[in-house]
Formats: sequence, structure tokens, C-alpha cells
Amino acid sequence: MSADHPDFSPKLRRQDVEAFLLRRFGDGARGISEMRAGTWSRVYAFRVDGRPCIARFSAHREDFEKDRLAAGYSLQPNARGLSVPRVIGLGETLGIYYAITERAFGRYLEDLEETETRTALPSLFAALDAARRVDLSGTTGFGLWGADGNAPHASWREALLNIAVDRPGARTHGWRRRVEASPSRMARFDEVFEHLLALLECIPEGRHLVHSDLDNRNVLVGEDGVTAIFDWGSSIYGDFLYDIAWLHFWLPWLPARASVDPREEARRHYQATGLAVPGFEARLRCYAAHVGIDGMVYSAFLGDWAEFEQKAERALRVVSEG
Repeated sequence: MSADHPDFSPKLRRQDVEAFLLRRFGDGARGISEMRAGTWSRVYAFRVDGRPCIARFSAHREDFEKDRLAAGYSLQPNARGLSVPRVIGLGETLGIYYAITERAFGRYLEDLEETETRTALPSLFAALDAARRVDLSGTTGFGLWGADGNAPHASWREALLNIAVDRPGARTHGWRRRVEASPSRMARFDEVFEHLLALLECIPEGRHLVHSDLDNRNVLVGEDGVTAIFDWGSSIYGDFLYDIAWLHFWLPWLPARASVDPREEARRHYQATGLAVPGFEARLRCYAAHVGIDGMVYSAFLGDWAEFEQKAERALRVVSEG
């Protein structure tokens, strides 16, 4: 998460988007309006013969392919409660990629106040329970999975440790060189990474569907709870508790709900549903270190060293809790 949501989305002219949608859907495409851009995509709302839809445009087709796979996962009988908008169309236009999905309505999770967040969390936890039950037997690997549904790592521990690798071709490639240019920043990075290493022995080799980006305008909440979870580009295969650690880590960036403790709310939820979660605290601290490092990597890529330090401080604070 970043407070200012950097914009790496493609630059498009509204008239070109309108022309494309009219070519794609004919005169049935109406009410075309631009919404807030995501970090990597531009977003437009419109209707097709009265049906609400969303059109997204990005240079990264894989994100859209993952959305399509996630929507398929949500249709599994054991994944009831996981609402992922159906992908109606996916292809290439205007020199980039597009995805057309059904539109869901509600307010973004991070826009909720404290009381509203507490009210919404049971619905969110139920959706994450559904994601945990998704059958992944047709896929392989741990960590960031791709358009084919497979992930590259042989174990969950290996996937977590890969956070320190500046992989060529990754969107944040070049971050490590920037960190290494400053001995103090490299020392800070290593300090958080050492905590991750120390906590790895506490984690199980669980393999579940994990969203790993539950804010950043990716969760919609209506009067009856979560209406949709979308943008699965950051999704990984690993321990389902990672999403709980993610929610907790970013609380200082969301002051309206800073007094809500997702860890305690999740603990009560698992107790109420009869799910045994051994090593709960240690696992959350391990994943908090990883979430913090991931955030530091992104800040280094942006050259935002104030945020880099804030994320390091937050990671060190959380891993020392409990």
C-alpha cells in the first residue's frame, strides 16, 4: 500500500476508449465514465444493454488472466462466499490489454470508519475462509502465481525468502541496487529480513489461495457485507494467515480504523468457527516481516525513502509484539 497510490496506468484518450467499447458492444454500450485509476490500470464504468460493467486497461495482461482464474475459483462449490466479478471479455486493443468484467457496488474497504470496519470484518473473514477452501489441486507451486495458475517455488518458505531477490523482469526491478547504494538503508533492510529468517521455522507449508492486497480499492463492501474482491494480480499461494497479517500491518496508514485489530478479530472468528490455527501469533509476525519487506521494496523502487523507513519501523514493531 502507498498513501499516494502512484499511477503506472496507461495513458488513454477518453474518445479512444469510447470508440473501442462501441466497436466491442455496439450501441448497447452506454454511460461510459472514467473511474479512479488503479496503480497499473485505467478503469471505466459503463453499461451494456442496461447491465453494469467495468472496463480496465493495462500493459500487464497477466493481471487480467489471474482475475479470470480467480473468478473461476470462486465458482467452486466449496468456495461459496468468495465473490469475484466474472470476466466477460479479455483481449488486446489500443496497443495494450483490456478486461471487461461485471460491476459490483459498494464502498472500498479502506474508506470505512471503525464501526463500519468491525461490522464488515465477519463478511470479509467468511470470504477469506472460502478462498482457503478453494481446490488448488490442478495447480503447482508456492508464491506469486501466473496466468497459467502455477507458481514458481517448491515451498512456502522458499517463496517468502524470494522477497530479497531483485528479479529481472519484475515491475520493481532495480530496487536492490538503490538500497545497496546506501549502507544505512541496506542495514535496515537486512535487520527486517533477519526477523523473517528467524521466524520461518514457525510456519507451516500451507498452500491456499491468498489475495495479499486487500486494500488499495480492491474490496467492495455493501450493506450486507463484502460484495466483491477483485484485482488478483498480487495473489499468491501460501498460508491463509498472510491476508490477516497484511490487514494488520497497514493499520497506521488507515487512521480511521487504526483501533481495529484484525488479528484479534480473526482469532475470535477462527475460534467461533472451530478452526484450529496452531502458531497463530508467530505466523502473523513472520508474515508481517514479509509484508514490511515487500513494502520497503516498493518504496525503494519509487525512491520514497521516508516511506521505506516507515515500513521498516512498522515491521520491526509488529514482529516484536506478543
